[in-house]
Amino acid sequence: MSPELVRERHGPVLLLRLNRPEVRNALTFGMLAELGAALLEAERDAAIRVAVLTGTGERAFCAGLDLEAFSDGAATLGDDEATMAYMRFTRGELDVPLVGAANATAVAGGLELLLGCDLVVASSAARFGLPEVKRGLFPGGGGTSLGTRVPLAVALEMTLTGDPITAARAYELGLVNRVVAPDEVLPTALSLAERIAANAPLGLAACKELVRLHLSDPARAPERLDHWRNVVFSSADAREGAAAFVERRDPIWQGR
Repeated sequence: MSPELVRERHGPVLLLRLNRPEVRNALTFGMLAELGAALLEAERDAAIRVAVLTGTGERAFCAGLDLEAFSDGAATLGDDEATMAYMRFTRGELDVPLVGAANATAVAGGLELLLGCDLVVASSAARFGLPEVKRGLFPGGGGTSLGTRVPLAVALEMTLTGDPITAARAYELGLVNRVVAPDEVLPTALSLAERIAANAPLGLAACKELVRLHLSDPARAPERLDHWRNVVFSSADAREGAAAFVERRDPIWQGR
């Protein structure tokens, strides 16, 4: 039986691939816990600098929650460490940068997964939507944060109507960073991940937290800015970055 989540290492990049193509990579609670465990591994392993999340097949990146399993009363998310890591991912709170590679359409929980990513590369054939209200639900896995990525009026329209938008429209709104041909999605995402992975880990963690915090909790941002300034500017990596620049060589980061 094929694993529902495939893990592959590409040097400092961890590739995670949703692997239920027969049901458009629909999510089970077990898959979400497994994804959380993989992201926890990425966060704790200093050799992993970036994670890339994609889907198997050409039909969908992810169609959201497996409603058949949900209607059958399948188990819900627990409160273990892996599940907590998944929840932090949906809030953009993981230290490790994440690149979403939307190989095809992402709706409901699928779009919520992409909202947890820091950068998104999308297939030109993809569509994006939050149709939960059409099924008696609402985007309870992070979708209601859509207004932090697109204008409020657009977020309200997408969540209240449940109607999808095209990849071109998603790019126009700033929801995704790149729109490319379907067969270029993963190579483009991996290329972006490698460019990120070449940078200093502490600086990346500071940028990721602070950029998001200025949107989600601007009152707390100055305090965290002071924290990160003290940590990063006095770090070994800061000294290494300056030395590498003067010596005209690539830096060797230690993450401290």
